[in-house]
Amino acid sequence: MRLPRTVPRSLAGQLFAMQALLVAAVVAGCALFTYASGRSQAEETAARQVRAAALAMAGSPSVREAIRTPDPSAVLQPYAERVREDTGIAFVTIMDPQGVRWTHPDRSEIGRSFIGHTDRALLGETFEETYTGTLGPSIRVVTPVHDGGRIVGMVSAGITVERVSTQVREQLGALGTAAGAALLIGALGTYVINARLRRHTHGMNARELSRMHTYHEATLHAVREGLLMLDGQRRVALINDAGRDLLGLAPGSVGRRVDELALPAPLTGALLASEPRVDEVHLTADRVIVVNTSPVVGGERRGTVVTLRDHTELQALSGELDSERGFTQALRSQAHEAANRLHTVVSLIELGRVDEAVEFATAELELAQVLTDRVVGAVAEPVLAALLLGKAAQANERGVELVLARDSLIDDGALPRSLAARDLVTILGNLIDNAVDAASEAGQGDGGAVPAQRTATRALVTVTARTDGGELLLRVADTGGGIGPDDADEVFGRGWTTHGAGRGLGLALVRQAVHRNGGTVTLGRAADGGAEFTVRLPLDSRGPRAEVVTA
Repeated sequence: MRLPRTVPRSLAGQLFAMQALLVAAVVAGCALFTYASGRSQAEETAARQVRAAALAMAGSPSVREAIRTPDPSAVLQPYAERVREDTGIAFVTIMDPQGVRWTHPDRSEIGRSFIGHTDRALLGETFEETYTGTLGPSIRVVTPVHDGGRIVGMVSAGITVERVSTQVREQLGALGTAAGAALLIGALGTYVINARLRRHTHGMNARELSRMHTYHEATLHAVREGLLMLDGQRRVALINDAGRDLLGLAPGSVGRRVDELALPAPLTGALLASEPRVDEVHLTADRVIVVNTSPVVGGERRGTVVTLRDHTELQALSGELDSERGFTQALRSQAHEAANRLHTVVSLIELGRVDEAVEFATAELELAQVLTDRVVGAVAEPVLAALLLGKAAQANERGVELVLARDSLIDDGALPRSLAARDLVTILGNLIDNAVDAASEAGQGDGGAVPAQRTATRALVTVTARTDGGELLLRVADTGGGIGPDDADEVFGRGWTTHGAGRGLGLALVRQAVHRNGGTVTLGRAADGGAEFTVRLPLDSRGPRAEVVTA
């Protein structure tokens, strides 16, 4: 028959049993020590009591006078009984030098010989002994009675061992009551403490708590989302590996206050906020993260739970998708324009104007081929070349001319593998988009009319792409209105835009991509008065050295 498996006791139950046994052991030890020391003290007290009584009676003049009488017992017996009753000792025996009793609690013992030792008393010494007499084992003192330099009698006073034991038992009973009360109070205190512990541990035993801790640690390190827990003083109480990577924190961040972590000010404000935050987008030096915060409350604020999601790749993919969408719209527009031009050529042929038809078609082909030949000839990097051609089509659709600077030159294989193509698209694509927006808006002016000072100026975006002294140089200049000095320091921050809500991440993503590749981005003024952004990326992968310069 298989025995049923016992359920492990909870941690609180184990602690209660352990503490109850400990309290019982301490109380029992104290009781035994008190009993042993109390018995010893009781015996010492009894010895002192009988010694004092014996010495007092031996030195009493009335005792010496009674001994001189013909019948000492007649005087000494009442006196000895009175002393015995007053002092509470067991017996007082007065005897002659031969040991014959003159007094005894049992009158039938008067006249009989004293049971015990008297040799030392006859030599003039007072001594103490434990001896068994007529009343049983007793602690007694024997002392001589002197009269004129000679010993005329002896006094023995004693208390029975049974009476000493009775006194000790009475004390032990009181001690047992106190010990029981102490044990009860200790057990009640232990129960209260462990009941509270049971609530905190949810009745789990040590093995279950250990297993839960193991799963807890494994879960924290396994999840890809960042998890950050702050205590009531806004200190980092817990952070997992993903959270530390997303925020760029050192391993020793636990225990530090949030405002000491050198995080961006908007992100620090979100973490310190008392109200919940839901799906807020924040930027760090390298990442775009989505932040959710939830305060932990229980009568008072006890901390905050923060979850972090990495949206860097999502934002980059969104940017690429926007670029692809723009390419599609540009191709659709170009297809419509090509159809119009083809109809024009066909109509000229039908009208018999063949020479004019050939001339018109040739001019359109040459105009479209110039930028393509220029880009393909100067930029051997396929990703950059495709990006430039696509952005040129988009810019043309908006009435902006995109040109490649004459000193642009990137040979095939000049860019290292560590320089991600996605980062190139993020950097150059966002800079061109902003430049096209600025040039287009400047060309339209107020109400769509061309301002007088802009009538002779084309809406133009100039792109420079070349390798220069071990660096990749990317420069985008426009003929827009430029960026004012007041906005120069904030232009790379999240939310800075001149195009309304829902925008303002492009330049922030540019800064992040530049930082990841250890480069610098410079904001200056173009020759035509617009903005000019210059990016320099090292070709030897020297690591991050984030710099943003305004000129």
